[in-house]
Amino acid sequence: MTKNNFNTIEYANGKLIILDQTRLPFEEYYIETDELETIAEAIEKLRVRGAPAIGIVAAYAMAISLKNKGDNPTQRFNKWLNRLAATRPTAVNLFWALNEMKKVFEKNISSPNLFDILLGKAEEIHDNDIEMCNKIGQNGLSIFEKPLNVLTHCNTGKLATGGEGTALNVIKTAFYAGKVKFVYVDETRPLLQGSRLTAFELEKAGIPFAIITDSTAAMLMQQGKVGVVITGADRIAVNGDTANKIGTYNLAALCKLHKIPFFIAAPMSTVDFNCREGKEITIEFRKGEEITSVRGTPVTKSEYKVYSPAFDVTPAEFISGIITDVKLFTPPFDFISR
Repeated sequence: MTKNNFNTIEYANGKLIILDQTRLPFEEYYIETDELETIAEAIEKLRVRGAPAIGIVAAYAMAISLKNKGDNPTQRFNKWLNRLAATRPTAVNLFWALNEMKKVFEKNISSPNLFDILLGKAEEIHDNDIEMCNKIGQNGLSIFEKPLNVLTHCNTGKLATGGEGTALNVIKTAFYAGKVKFVYVDETRPLLQGSRLTAFELEKAGIPFAIITDSTAAMLMQQGKVGVVITGADRIAVNGDTANKIGTYNLAALCKLHKIPFFIAAPMSTVDFNCREGKEITIEFRKGEEITSVRGTPVTKSEYKVYSPAFDVTPAEFISGIITDVKLFTPPFDFISR
């Protein structure tokens, strides 16, 4: 087994250190900064991505906004709160983390140690996510009655969280327990989080895998080569409808057709208790250049019109279970009553 010897997010020596995921898997380059606009742009440009990781980075950023004392801490805090809230509209963890930091700020606004208090809260959010990832991995073991081939979409591992991951941590934990034989990794167009990031993590962990095009999943299911599909989530409505990386709904529909279990893995902080159903979820749209080019190299004409939602919504009735840090939830889902 190869050790996952890399850090995704770290706060040290007064600066936030972020592994730049846009350079993976070819280069492990770290951004080290206390510039808030650099941090906001890192979220927007997917240098850091994954709902839990975005929330953790935003929490550290809000602490950093008060690192240098000034005349109007409320103005500075609110300025950066609004800036960070505008970076990614779909991931509920971002808004959850910002709200947690806001509550601590308002409670301690008169304290001379306000920065240290906010930093402590950000570190708590980070530590809690590490523990949540561990619990998700353990709770996911119950879905494996025998060793299976797994298919996953996008990246849901250490790169997407503060800990070892959500869906990918379920896969890793099950592999180490002898319950996963092989992993098929959707390349995850258009930004290739599967072929770049999930493959990077599986290689580090010593887990056998193959990258597939997103459109290959159906054939593999038809051939009986997929035993279970596990993905993450960026927002879960209280009825179980789930927003995740574009292409997730395709997999869920294919699983329903081929009678293959389809599971979501995410912390309870991903459940939006103000969102009753999936149609209420705001879907982020990305720039057309992410479709018309790959890593800056054009693959078609830039003037062509592009339709590029970053996420889709999988209906609850297509989901076999939602693996959280609390437990494995099974249908019918109603998180308000739980």
